[in-house]
Amino acid sequence: MNTARITNPVIWADVPDVDVIRVGPVFYMVSTSMHSMPGCPIMKSVNLKDWEIVSYVFDTFEDTPAFRLEDGEGIYGGGSWAASLRCKNGIYYVCFSSNDTDRFYIYQTRDIEHGPWERSVIPDLHHDPALLLDDDGRNYVIYGNGDIRIRELNENLTGWMRFGTEQLLLEGERQGIMLRMEGCHAHKRGGYYYLFFIEWPAEGNMRRRQLCYRSRELLGPYERRVILDDNLGYENRGLAQGGLVDTEDGDWYAVLFQDHGAVGRVPCVFPVSWENDWPVIGDGGKAPLAFDTKLPAGEAKPLVISDEFEYTENRLALQWQWNHNPDNGLWSVTERPGCLRLHTGRTAESVVTARNTLTQRTEGPACSAETLLYLGGMNEGDRAGMVALQSGYGTVEVTAGEQGQFTVDMCIQGDDGVEVLESIPFTGERISLRIDFNFKDGVDEARFFYSEGGEVWRSIGQTLHMEYSLDHFMGYRIGLFNYATRQTGGYADFDYFRYHRED
Repeated sequence: MNTARITNPVIWADVPDVDVIRVGPVFYMVSTSMHSMPGCPIMKSVNLKDWEIVSYVFDTFEDTPAFRLEDGEGIYGGGSWAASLRCKNGIYYVCFSSNDTDRFYIYQTRDIEHGPWERSVIPDLHHDPALLLDDDGRNYVIYGNGDIRIRELNENLTGWMRFGTEQLLLEGERQGIMLRMEGCHAHKRGGYYYLFFIEWPAEGNMRRRQLCYRSRELLGPYERRVILDDNLGYENRGLAQGGLVDTEDGDWYAVLFQDHGAVGRVPCVFPVSWENDWPVIGDGGKAPLAFDTKLPAGEAKPLVISDEFEYTENRLALQWQWNHNPDNGLWSVTERPGCLRLHTGRTAESVVTARNTLTQRTEGPACSAETLLYLGGMNEGDRAGMVALQSGYGTVEVTAGEQGQFTVDMCIQGDDGVEVLESIPFTGERISLRIDFNFKDGVDEARFFYSEGGEVWRSIGQTLHMEYSLDHFMGYRIGLFNYATRQTGGYADFDYFRYHRED
């Protein structure tokens, strides 16, 4: 049997806060999706290397002005954080907290790949929660930053157990620590409870590292050990925040992530051995860049896809996510067959406040995307095009002027809003747009192009030096957008989205 060789990162794209379980021979993974909708993607693999998106936990989970981008700020950097995934008695559970709503959410389903998911909403934040479904039938969530708490859930995981366990569990280190421990993952093995955390010291190499606490009793006392302090040869970015998963053959692996510049936080997988009932990652705590496994060779499924928009119903491929909650009455892939049509429903000041921007991830080491845009439905003042989306965004777009006049613009986020770096008059009915991304060796640059006929590409504007910022807390995305600055009622048609990744 051919077996899988794992090379890190296993996904060179923004898939942060990963949590992995195994059901039979299949692994499932959930990750943070924040302001992107649908959210909490569920990915599937047979070897921890080749992952495929199979579903989402929710299409949207709240419907407020902020989630609809109607408050001018939206939920950038908010939404769903650090989801925990577990399975018990054939039921799958996902939980997370949202800073925007000050609530804790628990979803459950018997069919993780198709749903439906039932949700329970519990007041108050429970930061970076970890589900622990104990083998004595009791259920807990362990959560917090620095001061770690435990609270008992009821039998159905729909709320708290009356008179159940609720207390401080651990107090993290305070001296010489920039970011006290958080991002809990909880496991039980061989009579020990294991709790895994990320920690960021302010001393020594000053990079994030992975902690393990263990105890034979759930409520402690716990022993503490640093089990990984490595950067995998990339700058001084530590590998941390994640948990363990075993195979049917009894092998163990750690699934963590690493901050990787503008592309985002990338998942990595490492072999785990056990010494005196402590997990040891890699070779004595040294993370390997590549290694062989006994897991079966799989088929690589694309995380980012090209799309000709040839649909028979208004349901997009799973690789697409909207920036915030979409207005489903203002987009269509059937109104003009073979095109994505984006209508304008309200005015916006910039692409980051525009609703119905459709996005996919970027990928390293380099990638490129292009689209063909039809201009006939645009009203004066409308702006449509393609965006490298983060707080410090860059766009290549078309602005509609009077009587069929247009300009092709390259824009960035300026101090007072949209800053046009270059504007070129254009009088055609359609135009091709392209963005090239380069994440090699921390370069993190994007370049912008347009073409009147799709054959000769012309550079426009300036190179965008991309920076990962915490106000969006997400790696750069490629987006298609159309918004009005003066009057609503126009539309833009995108004939295709063609994507290429450099291996």
